[in-house]
Amino acid sequence: MKKWIVSILVVLFFSCSNGDNGKMYTGIIEGTAIKIPSLIGGKIVQMAVQVGDQIEEGSAIAQIDSVELGLQFQQANAQLLELAAQRAIAHSNLQRAETDLKYAAERRERVSRLVAQNSAPQQNLDDVENVVKKAKTGRDMAAQQLTALQAKQAQIDAQLQLLRKKLSDTTVLSPVSGFISSKYFENGEAVMPLAPLVEVVHLSTVKVKIYISAQMLPVVKLNQAVAIRADGLTGDMQGRISWISPKSEFSPKSILTPETRASLVYAVEIEIDNPDAVLKHGMPVEVVLE
Repeated sequence: MKKWIVSILVVLFFSCSNGDNGKMYTGIIEGTAIKIPSLIGGKIVQMAVQVGDQIEEGSAIAQIDSVELGLQFQQANAQLLELAAQRAIAHSNLQRAETDLKYAAERRERVSRLVAQNSAPQQNLDDVENVVKKAKTGRDMAAQQLTALQAKQAQIDAQLQLLRKKLSDTTVLSPVSGFISSKYFENGEAVMPLAPLVEVVHLSTVKVKIYISAQMLPVVKLNQAVAIRADGLTGDMQGRISWISPKSEFSPKSILTPETRASLVYAVEIEIDNPDAVLKHGMPVEVVLE
């Protein structure tokens, strides 16, 4: 889950001046906030971060107790080893049953020829037919047993795969680089599945909101390029207009009168690529509309 968080409640509404190359507005940089959950429930063995820590993508956030899952994995692995032995026996039984069936079928052919030549009584053929039927039944039962064991192995394989995933999930990793803005749990506490552990603000893409007058609406468009200036930057950065509010706001918020009509403003949001995190969360910047 993510949201755009505003670090300063009061943004300089409609702070505007004429720059060298266009209208200049002031706003506050906002990072992207992501709440990082634990995918599994359990006791927190270690929270590896504190509020304010800078972290990289893939950094450990927390360690969830994995003892019970580890025991379940060992148990399932032992079942798999036992099943492998049972499969070997079942495979041997099937081979023996197929050999018995082949021998019985060959004997039936010989007896059948003898009966046809009146060299053996019909009873002999009837007896060998019964042997063939029993051999077929034995072969079918052995095949069914092997199939059942193969299905059981597939089930245990899936169980082991799930346990590996859960064991991996006991180490909670950050999907992004950024800083810890909030921390919701401490060592020793129990966490439910999908409960957020921390909130991370990442700065690879940031936003800034400005407020323009109704008179400026005709000159701003979605995806329009704008210049971003901040103290400490050697040059301008480029942003683009990603959202224009369809509704006006009043600044200051008061009853509309002819005297306050000029304070009717529209929010405009600018998105800025910030791969090197040059722009920090909460940093004031100037936005120049060409």
